Amino acid sequence: QVQLAESGGGSVQAGGSLTLSCSVTEYTYGSACLKWFRQTPGKEREAVATFYTGGGLAYYTDSVKDRFTISVDYAKKTLYLQMNNLKPEDTAMYYCAAEFLNPKLCPVATMSDFRGWGQGTQVTVSS
Repeated sequence: QVQLAESGGGSVQAGGSLTLSCSVTEYTYGSACLKWFRQTPGKEREAVATFYTGGGLAYYTDSVKDRFTISVDYAKKTLYLQMNNLKPEDTAMYYCAAEFLNPKLCPVATMSDFRGWGQGTQVTVSS
């Protein structure tokens, strides 16, 4: 497993914003699949945003579309998740993940497809 360094979680009120960061130095060369997952107690880890560096394509789960933006700063070798208009249901532990995958697999890749993982950062949204 490749350890990625995450930062940026915290507590906000509903309607607020947070930006998560993840160092992806090893994955800014070639075509990599980068994802943000989130997990709440007793539930499976779900992918909320995906970025494929091979074409700059981004994908989002329906519940975060138009509120979350995934992006990569190649100069800083950092993956971001900008989260706006946060809702209490966005409360979760957020994890970044990275792997070299083909473009067809990337959008549907699950936890088991990734070797690079962040340590997780807690996001808490109060109503």
